[in-house]
Amino acid sequence: MPYLIVLFASIHFTNAQELKSPNGDLTMHFELLENGTPTYKLAYKNKEVIKTSHLGLELKDDEKSLLNDFKITNTETATFNESWTPVWGEVKTIQNHYNELAVTLTQNETERVVIVRFRLFDEGLGFRYEFPEQKNLVYFTIKEERTQFAMTGDHTAFWIPGDYDTQEYDYTESKLSEIRGYSEGAVTANLSQTSFSPTGVQTALIMKTDDGLYINLHEAALINYSCMHLNLDDKNMVFESWLTPDANGDKGYIQAPATSPWRTIMVSDDARDILASKMTYNLNEPCAIEDTSWIKPVKYVGVWWEMITGKATWNYTDDLPSVQLGITDYSKVSPNKTHAPNTENVKKYIDFAAKNGFDAVLVEGWNEGWEDWFGHSKDYVFDFVTAYPDFDVEGIHAYAKSKGVEMMMHHETSASVRNYERHMDEAYKFMNDNGYKSVKSGYVGDILPRGENHYDQWIVNHYQYAIEKAAKYKIMVNAHEAVRPTGIARTYPNLIGNESARGTEYQAFGGSKPNHVTILPFTRLIGGPMDYTPGIFEMDISKFSPNNTSHVNSTIANQLALYVTMYSPLQMAADFPEHYEQFMDAFQFIKDVAMDWDESIYLEAEPGYYITVARKEKDSSNWFIGNVNGYTTRTSKISLDFLDKGKKYEAIIYADAKDADYKTNPQAYKITKQKVTNKTKLSQVSVPGGGYAISIMEIK
Repeated sequence: MPYLIVLFASIHFTNAQELKSPNGDLTMHFELLENGTPTYKLAYKNKEVIKTSHLGLELKDDEKSLLNDFKITNTETATFNESWTPVWGEVKTIQNHYNELAVTLTQNETERVVIVRFRLFDEGLGFRYEFPEQKNLVYFTIKEERTQFAMTGDHTAFWIPGDYDTQEYDYTESKLSEIRGYSEGAVTANLSQTSFSPTGVQTALIMKTDDGLYINLHEAALINYSCMHLNLDDKNMVFESWLTPDANGDKGYIQAPATSPWRTIMVSDDARDILASKMTYNLNEPCAIEDTSWIKPVKYVGVWWEMITGKATWNYTDDLPSVQLGITDYSKVSPNKTHAPNTENVKKYIDFAAKNGFDAVLVEGWNEGWEDWFGHSKDYVFDFVTAYPDFDVEGIHAYAKSKGVEMMMHHETSASVRNYERHMDEAYKFMNDNGYKSVKSGYVGDILPRGENHYDQWIVNHYQYAIEKAAKYKIMVNAHEAVRPTGIARTYPNLIGNESARGTEYQAFGGSKPNHVTILPFTRLIGGPMDYTPGIFEMDISKFSPNNTSHVNSTIANQLALYVTMYSPLQMAADFPEHYEQFMDAFQFIKDVAMDWDESIYLEAEPGYYITVARKEKDSSNWFIGNVNGYTTRTSKISLDFLDKGKKYEAIIYADAKDADYKTNPQAYKITKQKVTNKTKLSQVSVPGGGYAISIMEIK
């Protein structure tokens, strides 16, 4: 049972307050400066992590901003401790244990009241602004949030540039002082929002200090608010929040009572603690869905990779003049021979899924509208229910059902948010009627209405609306191109995945850095699972798509490991069935690996360099281990002491072959078997862009 103990409520206040984490390693100091500016600072094991940093919000329209002139009119401290059970996750139960300080600030001139609430966990700090109901602060517009994160030095950071519309970048490793140089060079040319500061970066941001501390900056519970980026004052090494603007340039419209999202700072001298932290989830509200029995992990296949690589197309016809002339009867136009989402081809994927124990098949490009869906600012492109002539919705549903396979819906909105919302009820009902339990939604292109950004308050509210609406129809959501997750899946666990980062598709768009997957768990995955779509076995895209010379910068062993290191209850085997049939012994790991876990242990971790994770399958004695490696050949050494004492297991090790190379010999792997116990120690070489995957089954 959870408990909340209020430790202190005072009517006499000093300008300085202190809060310690439950284990005492973290200390947060809050203080009002002489001019009434609220500040905080943070220390870890008596070492300063965040120097004195300002708090507050700048308001629009010449209103007196909520930046200074405050006095403390109340403080409360409390301790909270509970364990809760996620619907799906890396662990069976999550402990939510923190000490809390709530500081009530009253502005002298306006008598406006703002509460700054701090929650200090063993792994980090969360804090937010609260605006209680009051007569002097009802409606207000945020010009900018002025929350600061003052660094103690020129740390090494793994970052992507500030962009209001995409996170789909490779990460850059550099000193903080070097961000400007990188951004003003090649990176800025790719920004969707070139007006953004050249020292702007996105969260979650992972950094490492010269003395070995790991610091992660992010946000939690992004609800009815603009997504936070960070702008760096690179002379003083101070980050300041930079909210995503809307079409008017405003950063947020607030009606009290209201709260901001939590601003989060994770700190540890062990990188594994950052990966294992559930602080982001703990700062979100408990599950809002009473019956969650319909929410289940999904392992799936689909025709997606055919279109991504250029082997096939989404659009039914290339007869664009018919579209331009307004002809909408597709039965009267010539079909495209490479239209992959057709009944015959989809049945092959259903057969493959049924044969190999997969739950579902995703089909993109099944519905009318793909001929001119992108880049034309069309409000009405898709209706999400009308199929092309070569896709038999009812027949496919019946065939899949006969094989024990579900179909996964695809809704590309073409970023026309109003159009999606006007069709949403009908589209979700159509899914219910045809046996679709999950949907992959997409928001490719410039947002309509024009001028809105993918991460501003209005669009953030749309994403939330879609999740909550889907829950009413018992539909699971996998949103692509949406705002990065901030732990909302605790409250709405039907959000089983997002893209919101540079996924596997970019391996067919020129390739991603070989160490990309050693960074994502420290950044993007802090807020929730990613539909990364791993499992690519044919790395040379030109072999089946001559016009595409891209190369997947990974070994097969690395691809297998991603099913463990990139946690998600939604996992795709993204390659073609025929490629898996060439390497069925390696494909066995994808068939075996679980998606829901009782326990997860991070064995080794260094952002940008390597990650090794062991996970125990839910309600099973089976364990799975994954290791992904960066640019340098490395010997991974791990102990299996997490296995049950006195029990014997068989380990199947899928590893890089001696001559494996992510560029020149990526399909070179070796599979070995050995008996293991909790006393076994393993030593395994991982090549650049490589890794290993291990399944461990109890011998009974």
